Amino acid sequence: MNTRITLAAGAVALALFTATGCAVTRGQETVGAYIDDSAITTAVKGRFVDSKLVDASAISVETLNGSVMLSGFAKNTTERNTAESLARKVDGVKSVKNQIAVRP
Repeated sequence: MNTRITLAAGAVALALFTATGCAVTRGQETVGAYIDDSAITTAVKGRFVDSKLVDASAISVETLNGSVMLSGFAKNTTERNTAESLARKVDGVKSVKNQIAVRP
């Protein structure tokens, strides 16, 4: 089970670094902060993958300077609130903005 979790987190991290490249621009954030934000995003997504209450594929995670924004769709308010709670527990997260919509 732990191997699956580690592989999933590694795959997410690899996808982040290869798909986005180094998109740091002047005035946005430092390279170190960008790497920290990428690690936070990966950790949050990893917690979603581990959770049976959250559909990791339906929720997007973006991080900027330790502030996490969640977006996408949840099946119910429990899933929405669980996703926010999991994100808040990740080391380095300063704040969470929950923009997840609950599907009717």
